[in-house]
Formats: sequence, C-alpha cells, structure tokens
Amino acid sequence: MSDLLKLNIEGHIAQITIANPPANTWTFESLSALKTMVEELNQNKAVYALVITGEGEKFFSAGADLNVFADGDKGMASDMARVFGAAFETLRDFQGVSIAAINGYAMGGGLEVALACDIRICEEQAQMALPEAKVGLLPCAGGTQNLYWLVGEGWAKRMILCGERLKADKALQIGLVEEVVPKGEALAAAMRLAEQTADQSPSSISACKSLIQAGRDGNINAALPLEREKFVALFDTKDQKEGVNAFLEKRKPVWLNE
Repeated sequence: MSDLLKLNIEGHIAQITIANPPANTWTFESLSALKTMVEELNQNKAVYALVITGEGEKFFSAGADLNVFADGDKGMASDMARVFGAAFETLRDFQGVSIAAINGYAMGGGLEVALACDIRICEEQAQMALPEAKVGLLPCAGGTQNLYWLVGEGWAKRMILCGERLKADKALQIGLVEEVVPKGEALAAAMRLAEQTADQSPSSISACKSLIQAGRDGNINAALPLEREKFVALFDTKDQKEGVNAFLEKRKPVWLNE
C-alpha cells in the first residue's frame, strides 16, 4: 500500500487521508492504492462509511502533479487517465456512504475525488475549481459528468470552460457542497455524519445508493421498477428482519451487513 494515503478504521467508519505534501497531489501510485483500498473496504462488512480528507491545513488536494505531463508523453497521459478513472469510479461505487471533508484547496483531480463521493463538507476557507483547460488539459476523472449532475449545465460550464474558482459560500449556494463549517472542523463534521450511518441498515444503504445513482444512467420509468425489485430483494437479508423486529421490540438494531 502507498505511503501517500493513510487509512484508519474506527468502528464502522474508514478514514482515508491524502498525504502527499505540500499540495496532496495524486500520483499513479496513490491512485492505484486508492482503488485497492476501496475495493478492500467493500469486502469489510463492518465498514459502513468512508471519509476522505487531506493532510495539513491548506490543501485537500491540488489534483495531479503537472510535472507528469510536461513532456507531452501521450502514453503517460493515457496511463494516468486510466488510473484516475479507475480509482474515482471505484470510489463512486463504494458500497457505503462516502463523505469528502474538504479542508482546503480542492483543484482539478482534487475536486474530482470529492465529486466521486456521496456528500461533500467543506471548510469556510476552502476553494474549488476544475482549471485543467487553463493548462491545455481537461478533467478526465469524471469531472465533466459529476459536476454537471451536481450543479447543472450552466455552473459546470462556468467552472470548466471559464475557469471560475469558487469559494465555500458559493459552492454551498449552487449545491457543489452540502455543508460549510469553520476552519479546522470539516473532518469532525464528516465523522459525525458518518456515525449516523450506524443507525441505518448497511444493506438498505447500498440498495438506496445504487437507486439514487441510477437516475444518472437512465430515466425514471426504468428506475421505478428497479426500486421495487430492490425493495423485495432486501427481504433476503438478515438486516431487514433485524431492522423491523428491533423497531417493534423498541431496541437498537444490531446490523450484520448480511
């Protein structure tokens, strides 16, 4: 595993810290490690939530190290695009709830990793942008698609085509983030929200998440039958029986993620 990412698991919550100072940039190594970490967390039935943050006070992540692309090597560009996509798509499909605790600048691939999460909490001093076009590149790790789904076509074009950088208050206003907190408090806020998942059935969370995201790939008429199908499928799980019986017995459920 990479030294550029730090993994810690406490109870039902996993925390991944991007640790590549000074700007917490992504490398081939760290992107490969992220994919592997998330895949392994998917196999851990005790983990219901994942929080991602950046080490230090200034950067969540500044994205890719542009030195990698300085010589115009097309093969290297292809390799980096592939590993960026694989890592962030795996994160997007994490079985539980993923929360980005944005503790500073989130630029390029740094914002794209946050866009791949289910929920984003940022600190008041944070700034966000997808500035790739300013250096002759484009967002290649889901940015053009995920940003559009969150903020709509107009703001996606302002950020990507016009290179607009957003402060926390504007990001909250347009729906790019779900919450803004004081400096130094993003991680704690994300952990509190992650703790709420322990009250939810992990089987239900996984099914609900897949249905919510299905709206991106199809239309409502296709998603509604799938919603009913997944509802019935939950009756094959132990968590369904536990959840209903715990409610009727007025006790806290003990989830098995089975």
